[in-house]
Amino acid sequence: MKHSETGRGGVPGPGGTAVLSAADQRLVAALQYDGRAAAERLAHVLGMSTHEVHRRLRALTRDGTVRIRGRLEQPGDLGAVQLRIRVLRGRLEQIAAVLAAREDIPFLDVSAAGDEIHAVQFTRGAAPHNRLLLQQLPATSAVTSVEAQTVLHVFRQSGQWRLDVLDPAERQALTPAPAAAARREPDEADRAIAAALAEDGRLSASGVAERTGHPASTVRRRLAALLADGLLRTEVLVDPRRLGLHVDANVWLQLPPDRLDAVGRTLAAHPAVHGALAGTGRNNLFLALWLPDTAALYRFLSEDLTGLGITAAETFLVGRAVKRPD
Repeated sequence: MKHSETGRGGVPGPGGTAVLSAADQRLVAALQYDGRAAAERLAHVLGMSTHEVHRRLRALTRDGTVRIRGRLEQPGDLGAVQLRIRVLRGRLEQIAAVLAAREDIPFLDVSAAGDEIHAVQFTRGAAPHNRLLLQQLPATSAVTSVEAQTVLHVFRQSGQWRLDVLDPAERQALTPAPAAAARREPDEADRAIAAALAEDGRLSASGVAERTGHPASTVRRRLAALLADGLLRTEVLVDPRRLGLHVDANVWLQLPPDRLDAVGRTLAAHPAVHGALAGTGRNNLFLALWLPDTAALYRFLSEDLTGLGITAAETFLVGRAVKRPD
């Protein structure tokens, strides 16, 4: 995937958003693999000086262009439902604002056409009584229809997406060792450490200790265990338009059951796909895409989806990402 060489203050892309330089994009991509990697390690892999890494990282994070956060893995009993909500024109913003204020909805898009909302709602338990779905939305006069699909399998989450600007050797050098298979429940101290890192994922152990009140030695030991056990990971938050990705689209696909897993895994690895979920309903595979332009979207639909056994596809252009996990 090719990206502009425009610098942080250079020529804006579509919509007036300045695209980061190639060097800044490479640094963002490296941090996606390991948000806590030392500047010296980043410099060695990327072919920069340590001073340059520090300078670029300060510039990217100082104004909020890039945020690096630590995040605990989601509980094993956490489920999700995808909602497609069609609303009367003129009422979309009102409904979207009410839904976005809910803690159980981490993801909400509105369509470019202005008449549809796509949201993800977290649920707990095997068969929860979903009051939002069963009572509140149907009782709202502005809502004309609601489709709900239970998420059955997650192939890729947005935090697992990687900007495709590094070569294979660089990606391998930056990829942390696989997490241990053993799982445990984080305790209060673990959660305090994670909360501090949610504000700044590169915070030092002494910085975390200052914020949590735990000794730095305890923080270092627990932080190493959280990372080794796969209970904590770092994520990089950046506006995709700053990466030259100006088209945000959701695609629903229909696949025969015997093709669903293989195709889901294949498409989840595509550089444009930042989310891939299998769910109930006729459209049993959902993809969230970031692409440079509509020509790239057309190539994805007409070329990358061919030969996979897909029987139907529906595309939703995102007009505005109202809420994304943060």
